[in-house]
Amino acid sequence: MNIAAEQMRLLFNRQHGEGDNRPYDMAFLMIAIALLSISFVVVTSASMPAATRLFNNPFHFAIRHMVYMVLAISAFAITLQIPMRWWQWSNTWLLLAAIVLLLAVLVIGRSVNGSTRWLAIGPITVQAAEPAKLFFFCYLAGYLVRRYEEVTENIKGFIKPLIVFFVLALLLLMQPDLGTVVVMLTTTIGLLFLAGARIWQFAALVFSGAVAVAILVLTSPYRLARVTSFMDPWEDPFGSGYQLTQSLMAYGRGDIFGQGLGNSLQKLEYLPEAHTDFIMAILAEELGFAGVLCVLALLLWIVIKALKLGNSALIKERPFEGYLAYAIGIWFSFQTAVNIGASAGILPTKGLTLPLVSYGGSSLIIMAMAMGLLMRIDFELRMADVQVVSGKRKRLNFSRRSSDNGENDDE
Repeated sequence: MNIAAEQMRLLFNRQHGEGDNRPYDMAFLMIAIALLSISFVVVTSASMPAATRLFNNPFHFAIRHMVYMVLAISAFAITLQIPMRWWQWSNTWLLLAAIVLLLAVLVIGRSVNGSTRWLAIGPITVQAAEPAKLFFFCYLAGYLVRRYEEVTENIKGFIKPLIVFFVLALLLLMQPDLGTVVVMLTTTIGLLFLAGARIWQFAALVFSGAVAVAILVLTSPYRLARVTSFMDPWEDPFGSGYQLTQSLMAYGRGDIFGQGLGNSLQKLEYLPEAHTDFIMAILAEELGFAGVLCVLALLLWIVIKALKLGNSALIKERPFEGYLAYAIGIWFSFQTAVNIGASAGILPTKGLTLPLVSYGGSSLIIMAMAMGLLMRIDFELRMADVQVVSGKRKRLNFSRRSSDNGENDDE
């Protein structure tokens, strides 16, 4: 990989001059570093009261988060070295791995707060739903490449990936984890639409998904309680609406520029899960609207760049890379919307992390891998462009030499 990068740097120098020698889009790396830096500072601040009470060490969660960040950066670096053809070749095996992980959770998983979502591997706990999302999106991108005509021309090809999604959704709902199911469904719908599915197929899928989610909410007392408390949390501020009302207080106290880093009151164990699902509420309280806007701008930048990258890959006839970049962009955008919408009272409360910001090892590592994939896709597209330019120059030089030789012969 280092040799390839050096060759590409030299080709860039020849094509653009000595000033432009970057084979990677460094914006992806800088955005990720910025979000991880914000994450470490805010998670440390938000988790200190809970860490002091639970472990008598205010930096317990901060230290663990730092370890997770090191693992995430390592996963990012490893992903950056893996060619995209490997992901395309192994997408079916990755799907099988996702199914095995979800089955293993149901058999030997660890329960927390009534949900069985974690696999304990020594001192490390893995949330199986996180790699399942990434692996399913790789499979879906590969399927669209293999069966593009079927997806766009008949109902059979359109339904096949939905059957796979249904199997994964069933396993996730047995944990239960409706939030991940909704994120995967939305990403699937968006990707099928961008791939060229017919409007009536798209509309039918949206309607069916909305009906299915409504049925799941209405038939589950705790999900129904979440929806009703979200509609009017102040009706029961010390019961079902407690978490949301405390989160809204944090947003209200934040104002424009916040109370100052470390000065949150809601993190003093008034707001449950302050350093995980509701990290944005603490960030809003301490850094204000300006801090929230900064984080949203960075995440929006990722989404826009991912969608542009997907479009560029499709134009250059790299469909697998294009669909996967689309999927990652939709995934990041919707998960961000759900997390912030839940903490701000716009959507019902769901246990979804804020990408690259919330505390949580599995989510942080998988999101870092997704960033690595985007950067790898961009790298391969750049390399392909430079190789095309180099090939054209070689042919041009060859034709010039042939022409010169012909003139010499005439003389």
